[in-house]
Amino acid sequence: MIEQSNNENEREMLEEYDFSGGVRGKYVGRFEQGANVVLLDPDVAKVFPDSESVNAALRALAGIIQERTEKVHP
Repeated sequence: MIEQSNNENEREMLEEYDFSGGVRGKYVGRFEQGANVVLLDPDVAKVFPDSESVNAALRALAGIIQERTEKVHP
């Protein structure tokens, strides 16, 4: 049985969840480096299947923005 708190989105952990094979702190290094989590809309996620492709596209766009900004505000 799922017990709900006053907030309908908050639910208790279900008994059938098994984390016995989990590794504590497996991704803590990423967060220490300042990771940001961004949710992509499904249509965007089809074009950018992984973080490397997203970062490459954003770096290219950032370069274009910087070039244009430098031309307008030298």
